[in-house]
Amino acid sequence: MELKRVVVTGIGTINPLGKNLAETWEGLKNGVSGSDLITRFDASKFKTQFACEVKNYDPVAYFDRKEARKLDMYAQFALIAADEAIADAAFPENVNKDRIGVIHASGIGGLITFSEEVAAYSLGDGTPRYNPFFIPKMISDIAAGQISIKYGFHGPNFGTVAACASSTNAIIDAFNYIRLGKADAIITGGSEATIAPAGIGGFNSMQALSTNNAEYKTASRPFCNTRDGFVMGEGGAVLVLEELEHAKARGAKIYAELAGGGLSGDAYHLTATHPEGLGAALCMSLALEDAHMKPEDIDYVNVHGTSTPVGDIPETLAIKKVFGEQAYKINISSTKSMTGHLLGAAGAIESIASIMAIRHGLVPPTINHKEADPGIDPKLNLTLHKAQTRTISAALSNTFGFGGHNASVIFKKFE
Repeated sequence: MELKRVVVTGIGTINPLGKNLAETWEGLKNGVSGSDLITRFDASKFKTQFACEVKNYDPVAYFDRKEARKLDMYAQFALIAADEAIADAAFPENVNKDRIGVIHASGIGGLITFSEEVAAYSLGDGTPRYNPFFIPKMISDIAAGQISIKYGFHGPNFGTVAACASSTNAIIDAFNYIRLGKADAIITGGSEATIAPAGIGGFNSMQALSTNNAEYKTASRPFCNTRDGFVMGEGGAVLVLEELEHAKARGAKIYAELAGGGLSGDAYHLTATHPEGLGAALCMSLALEDAHMKPEDIDYVNVHGTSTPVGDIPETLAIKKVFGEQAYKINISSTKSMTGHLLGAAGAIESIASIMAIRHGLVPPTINHKEADPGIDPKLNLTLHKAQTRTISAALSNTFGFGGHNASVIFKKFE
């Protein structure tokens, strides 16, 4: 069976750098930090008092008040990003909706809803007074359901959960359904909303978050010797993936082609990457094999690059293992230095960054770097401080999640 080709025909996002694709790309190419002091709750007693929030977010700007009360913030972000992506794809009115699916990821789902409902019960007199929308607001698959219901898409419909690799898994699942002929198009991506007491407090207790409150604007500093943890982000990012001939037949705009994907497990530790980057190397190698590409075909790697002491070094070792001498010829950058870590939505927003880098011939920078880490090869081009211009024929994007879940995708210029 000959596999079908899959292209990207729509993009949408809301994240700490912007409320749409255009604003986001401006932030990425100009090296803007999305980090600021937390406004969602009083964080003064928390070890970490800053995060990358979606700025000035008001649900009523997107939903009526009754509808907003039925949606956890993570699902709100999903719908906002999906609305932009679907409008961007511009499907004709007579499109076969039985052949369009939705695969949308979240690593955690409705954490804010869960926290609020449990807190209300625990502070009460013991009488259960749970919101009837509690469960459908909270569950991590409901965003996919909400998108399909709104648009009447009857194709494959589910959510994926693989911690911080969740949305890359969603993209790979969507890719496989389309190239196997099971769907003409799939709305895919991820969203997350965990900037809340339980989210910040939980990750603080693991010592995963930066606590550099004095330098909160520059605390997300991947590869820097002074990094002390990741900075929490939030938002949603959605791609419309479409079978090539279906897209061409309707004259769709094509951003890039999705060439391949790779998945692996570290089988090592609950939260730490394998110190030699073995799982990371495997999923990158599998992505190259799936795409029928060689290391020298890749011009840019958008790394997982969370700004954690235990994570950044193994990823660079994995890149050197997979790419060999080509590792010194490619651009490497971590856009988490700007957006923060969107957890389950990270793979989707970083796929968008990779696609836009290809489209514009511009590698987004790794910002906030202050001091070289002796554990990271100084000959690697980490695209520090400023964006770099280069022709990008293909880009690889990595995401790695707690539990040892690893996922890589490769986008290439459509020809």
